[in-house]
Amino acid sequence: MSKQAEFAIILKTNPMFADLGTDELQRLSNLYHTQHLAAGEMLFQKGDPGNALFGVRHGQIRIETGATDGTRSTPNFMGPGDLFGEDAVLDGQERIADAAAGEATELFVLRREEFLNFLEREPKVAIKLIQLLCRRIRWQSERMEESVLQPLPIRLARRLCALADDFGSEVHISQEQLGIFIGAARESVNRQLQAWRRNGILDLQRGRILLQDMTKLNAIARND
Repeated sequence: MSKQAEFAIILKTNPMFADLGTDELQRLSNLYHTQHLAAGEMLFQKGDPGNALFGVRHGQIRIETGATDGTRSTPNFMGPGDLFGEDAVLDGQERIADAAAGEATELFVLRREEFLNFLEREPKVAIKLIQLLCRRIRWQSERMEESVLQPLPIRLARRLCALADDFGSEVHISQEQLGIFIGAARESVNRQLQAWRRNGILDLQRGRILLQDMTKLNAIARND
């Protein structure tokens, strides 16, 4: 399969482009460029211009924000097939977070100027973008409510289930990163993971978590 065809698939599976026809997807995916990053290499930093849309072909991208006290938060991970950078590529404003490669990564790149030219020719794509941004606002509101109202086991189970959807049953993430993700101390995360390990829900390895019983983990996430 050609890279252009792979990029078309990534676009098609993203809500922004899901309703586009084959010809429209082909015209858009023909605009792709590629970029390679080594593990730990920065893709962009907060304050950089929003000049491109990215799709992950191989690897992993961490989206990170920093606080004034020097702590770091990782609100999202992007894996193969994920598309990101929609907001900045639309308005051209500065990036609001950092993005770095969690491992060796290859990206599809759609540059802002070329993307906006496409939108001018394809107005129904612009309508889909408006709908996507509205859904993201709702998603962020739900996550804020979740972090305040839901107990730690439910928050942790939901995050692990979401990571499993993206990366499978072997999740490469530290307990410290998980704690930042769900707004909890590493020690609290460790106690809960150890309890689940004893119950056969998961196993703990250095820098990774092996999810062994997704039925039970999903039940916890649903608060059944």
